[in-house]
Formats: sequence, structure tokens, C-alpha cells
Amino acid sequence: MTPTKRPTKSPGASSRLTEEVRDRSAEEGFPLITNYQLPITNYQLPITNYQSPMIIACDFDGTIVTHEYPRIGKPIPFAIQTLKKLQEEDHHQIILWTVREGALLQEALDYCKSKGLEFYAVNSNYPEEEPAHGTARKLVADLWIDDRNLGGLPDWGVIYNMIHTGHPYEPAPQGNMEDLSLKKKKGFFAKLFD
Repeated sequence: MTPTKRPTKSPGASSRLTEEVRDRSAEEGFPLITNYQLPITNYQLPITNYQSPMIIACDFDGTIVTHEYPRIGKPIPFAIQTLKKLQEEDHHQIILWTVREGALLQEALDYCKSKGLEFYAVNSNYPEEEPAHGTARKLVADLWIDDRNLGGLPDWGVIYNMIHTGHPYEPAPQGNMEDLSLKKKKGFFAKLFD
């Protein structure tokens, strides 16, 4: 019995396919995965790309200033300084994401600019984006900083450390401190005669 000969690919077919995939991936902004590894099973960091610059969406009322909408509230300690540091040192792009529009939005922008903070974009994904009338504004961001987060707004020092180091937020335990104190465990025999 003679072995059947497998059809051979034309020379370079594989490399042409790889080039097409690479070109399409670059056009659409997707990274080409060439050395795939299994996912980490005990992954703990909520921020997946904290070492590279991120797009960070940040609210204004209740986050940068106290919530006194439509007026500008009092500055929240270290909010402006932290956002500036994230922009200047870590090269993150900060987008102002707020319900404010028109004159109220301009007032918030002027306030931030007077403090030395300017945003990459405002209520949009990039500066040139023009929202269509009547459509919802949906942002593509790596991280959101908002006072309406589940658990509330952490201190700005905590926010900076989370972003800078990639460590997750661990809120302080709630409740009676006596209940949270470490109790001495009973030994085996103590449990038997209790």
C-alpha cells in the first residue's frame, strides 16, 4: 500500500496569513498574541495594565470637589494633586466624566484649570469626538474614579497607591471593634470540656 501524499501549502502561505493577521490586528488596535500562556489562577489585581499608561475616567462632583451641584463644592483633599501626579509621572490619560454640561461644565473645567489640572478629554473618549445628539455617552476607560463606587470613594492617597502599584482596595472592616479583635482559639481538649 502506498502512502497518500498530503497536499502541501504553497510556500509563504503561512507567512502571508501571519502578515494579514498582524496588519488587521494593528489596524483595529488589538495586540497580537504570539506567545500565549495560561491565565494566572490566583489573580488578585483588579487593574490589569497598571504598569502601562491607562485611560482613567474621573467624576467631578463628589470626587474632585464636595457634592454641591450645581455649585462648585469645596476641594476634596489631594484630589487635584493626585490626578496631576498620575498624568505627569505615570503618563495616564485622565478623562473628566461628569453629568455637567454647558455653562456648568465650563465652570468645572475653569476651576480645574485654575488649579493646574487639564484633561485629555471631557465627556468623550478622545478630544475630537463629537457626541451624536440623543445618544448615551459611553466611555472606554481602564479605570473609573467616582464617589458613587460600591464602597464609596477611598482617600486619594489610597487611590494613587492602588493605581501606581496595582494593589486592590481593601476597605477597613466595619462594625464593633471588640467583635473584630482576635480571639484566642480554644484547644482541642478545651472544646471537649466546654
